[in-house]
Amino acid sequence: MELTKEDVQKISELARIGVTDEDVVNYQKDLSAVLSYFEKLQEVNTEEIEGIGHITGMTNVYRADRAEEFDDEGKKIMHDNMPSSQDGYIKVKSVL
Repeated sequence: MELTKEDVQKISELARIGVTDEDVVNYQKDLSAVLSYFEKLQEVNTEEIEGIGHITGMTNVYRADRAEEFDDEGKKIMHDNMPSSQDGYIKVKSVL
Protein backbone atom coordinates (compact mmCIF):
# COMPACT_ATOMS: atom_id res chain seq x y z
CA MET A 1 0.00 0.00 0.00
CA GLU A 2 1.42 3.36 -0.98
CA LEU A 3 0.38 6.44 0.98
CA THR A 4 -0.01 9.74 -0.82
CA LYS A 5 1.48 13.01 0.40
CA GLU A 6 -2.04 14.11 1.31
CA ASP A 7 -2.47 10.96 3.45
CA VAL A 8 0.71 11.75 5.37
CA GLN A 9 -0.30 15.38 5.86
CA LYS A 10 -3.74 14.29 7.14
CA ILE A 11 -2.11 11.81 9.55
CA SER A 12 0.23 14.54 10.81
CA GLU A 13 -2.77 16.85 11.37
CA LEU A 14 -4.60 14.15 13.31
CA ALA A 15 -1.49 13.48 15.40
CA ARG A 16 -1.01 17.24 15.82
CA ILE A 17 2.61 17.16 14.68
CA GLY A 18 4.17 19.54 12.23
CA VAL A 19 5.94 18.09 9.23
CA THR A 20 8.05 19.70 6.56
CA ASP A 21 7.84 18.77 2.88
CA GLU A 22 11.02 16.71 3.33
CA ASP A 23 9.43 14.93 6.31
CA VAL A 24 6.34 14.13 4.25
CA VAL A 25 8.44 12.34 1.63
CA ASN A 26 10.32 10.34 4.29
CA TYR A 27 7.17 9.47 6.25
CA GLN A 28 5.41 8.53 3.02
CA LYS A 29 8.02 5.83 2.39
CA ASP A 30 8.31 4.70 6.02
CA LEU A 31 4.58 4.53 6.79
CA SER A 32 3.90 2.78 3.49
CA ALA A 33 6.48 0.13 4.43
CA VAL A 34 4.82 -0.39 7.82
CA LEU A 35 1.37 -0.75 6.26
CA SER A 36 2.76 -3.20 3.68
CA TYR A 37 4.12 -5.30 6.53
CA PHE A 38 0.67 -5.38 8.14
CA GLU A 39 -0.74 -6.58 4.83
CA LYS A 40 1.76 -9.47 4.95
CA LEU A 41 0.64 -10.28 8.49
CA GLN A 42 -2.95 -10.57 7.26
CA GLU A 43 -1.83 -13.56 5.16
CA VAL A 44 -0.72 -15.57 8.22
CA ASN A 45 -3.10 -18.40 9.15
CA THR A 46 -4.05 -17.92 12.80
CA GLU A 47 -7.22 -20.02 12.92
CA GLU A 48 -5.78 -22.64 15.26
CA ILE A 49 -3.94 -20.16 17.46
CA GLU A 50 -5.61 -19.52 20.81
CA GLY A 51 -5.90 -15.83 21.66
CA ILE A 52 -4.26 -14.52 24.80
CA GLY A 53 -5.13 -11.55 26.94
CA HIS A 54 -1.98 -11.46 29.01
CA ILE A 55 1.37 -13.10 28.31
CA THR A 56 2.16 -14.10 31.90
CA GLY A 57 -1.05 -16.03 32.52
CA MET A 58 -1.40 -14.40 35.93
CA THR A 59 -4.86 -13.26 36.99
CA ASN A 60 -6.02 -11.16 39.92
CA VAL A 61 -2.72 -10.99 41.72
CA TYR A 62 -3.05 -8.72 44.73
CA ARG A 63 -0.89 -8.07 47.73
CA ALA A 64 -2.35 -8.26 51.18
CA ASP A 65 -3.85 -4.99 52.39
CA ARG A 66 -2.14 -4.66 55.72
CA ALA A 67 -0.20 -1.99 57.56
CA GLU A 68 3.46 -2.61 58.18
CA GLU A 69 5.37 -0.89 60.92
CA PHE A 70 8.67 0.78 60.16
CA ASP A 71 11.49 0.23 62.53
CA ASP A 72 13.29 3.27 63.90
CA GLU A 73 15.90 3.15 61.15
CA GLY A 74 13.20 3.13 58.44
CA LYS A 75 11.44 6.08 60.07
CA LYS A 76 14.72 7.99 60.27
CA ILE A 77 15.44 7.35 56.58
CA MET A 78 11.92 8.45 55.64
CA HIS A 79 12.14 11.63 57.73
CA ASP A 80 15.60 12.43 56.33
CA ASN A 81 14.09 12.39 52.82
CA MET A 82 11.19 14.72 53.65
CA PRO A 83 11.52 18.26 52.37
CA SER A 84 9.88 19.55 55.56
CA SER A 85 8.46 18.10 58.78
CA GLN A 86 6.86 19.31 61.97
CA ASP A 87 6.37 17.33 65.20
CA GLY A 88 7.28 14.10 63.44
CA TYR A 89 4.77 14.59 60.60
CA ILE A 90 5.34 15.41 56.94
CA LYS A 91 4.70 19.09 56.37
CA VAL A 92 3.21 19.91 52.95
CA LYS A 93 2.29 23.17 51.30
CA SER A 94 -1.34 24.25 51.39
CA VAL A 95 -3.32 22.92 48.42
CA LEU A 96 -6.00 25.60 48.37
